[in-house]
Amino acid sequence: MWFFVFFSRCFLHSVSLFLFSSFCFPSSVSLLLFPSFCFPPSVFFMLFSSYCFTLYHLNPIFIIQFSIFNFQLLNRRNGRLEDMTMLERFTRSMQLKEVDKVPVCSVTQTGTKDLMRMTGTSWPKAFTDPKEMAALSMAGYEIAGFESVRYPFSSLGIPEAFGCVYSTGTNDSPPHQLDFPCKNLEDVANVVIPDNLFESPGIQSMIEATVLLRKEMTDKGYEAPLIAGILGPSAFASCVAGVNNFLMWCIREPDTLTELLKIGAEVSAECANLLYDHGADSVLVIDSEAGPDLFPPPLFSELVLPFYKEMTYKMKGLNMLHMCGDATEILEPITESGFLGVSLEEKVDMGYAAETVGDQICLIGNVSPSNELLLQKPEAVKRVAKQCIEDGVRILSPGCGIAPWTPFDNLKAFVAARDEYYIERGLL
Repeated sequence: MWFFVFFSRCFLHSVSLFLFSSFCFPSSVSLLLFPSFCFPPSVFFMLFSSYCFTLYHLNPIFIIQFSIFNFQLLNRRNGRLEDMTMLERFTRSMQLKEVDKVPVCSVTQTGTKDLMRMTGTSWPKAFTDPKEMAALSMAGYEIAGFESVRYPFSSLGIPEAFGCVYSTGTNDSPPHQLDFPCKNLEDVANVVIPDNLFESPGIQSMIEATVLLRKEMTDKGYEAPLIAGILGPSAFASCVAGVNNFLMWCIREPDTLTELLKIGAEVSAECANLLYDHGADSVLVIDSEAGPDLFPPPLFSELVLPFYKEMTYKMKGLNMLHMCGDATEILEPITESGFLGVSLEEKVDMGYAAETVGDQICLIGNVSPSNELLLQKPEAVKRVAKQCIEDGVRILSPGCGIAPWTPFDNLKAFVAARDEYYIERGLL
């Protein structure tokens, strides 16, 4: 009789504790339902018997405290990471550490016509007006559901400060270049860093937007990464010298081009640190002009890579590189650059990238913003996004800037695909 009473009381205690744990630690319940995932049956039986004995003899307060500790320990043993904020998840992914699920972000521009309509903002005003920039940037997080806040929508503040001239842009297209200062080799000698560089309108508007976004995110308790985008040294050199000169000089006048790359790297690093100081969590360096689609791959390691190393050594926060086009040929040199992450376009086979460099740098991407997000149906977007996770991305993101006319439903499908991927595999 005593045996029946003992196990009856143990069973009731166990059911009560199971319900308590289900409410407080839902992921722990799977360990009770499927113990063989953690322990062999014989070991689990011994643990369960000891556990029942403890439940029968110890007071309820200690039981609860012991159970909380025990379930947390089992969760860690099972590789489950609980209560991770978006910023923590993003940071750990950049550092190649384990996460509960990959972040779903857009590290490139997020302004779409639907988000402009929903927030009462618009291009081209959001290119330069800090308040409009901040409001539209926040919409990517608050409305579309990206696990990051990304700004600005045009990264031309630095080259403008050196004399480059751009259009104002339109309500559905960014500014384009109208003029540049270095028409010939002799003009390069006149390119110097202005004393008041960071007082230029384009950079000032970005700094003000950083302050506004950081304050709003802090006031609202948002724990998501604030990501700024700036141009890198090759993009700077291409803007200042013009694309034709940039391409010719990398072959015929590499020393001259190196002077521009040096200035671009120095200014980019200083600008990045200024943005970190004002509240940015991460800076994306956009430098597609150094990619194989434009720049000869054999020259990348010789001319560009040394300046990447200088930049990243100086940068005080999380950093990423964005490379448009097919960057496959320079993936291995990029891992030596010091950048924690690299954002890749869909032209790169992410499965191959993961196999070759996935353990050396955080791979970000690479759902096509045109072929999928702009033109396909939501289910097709989800399918491609899930495949990116399967291929080995550490941060799920569009492969480049989101097109302004991208349907809102496709943005939501892109974000939803991340959790669906894990649910379908029983991981959430």
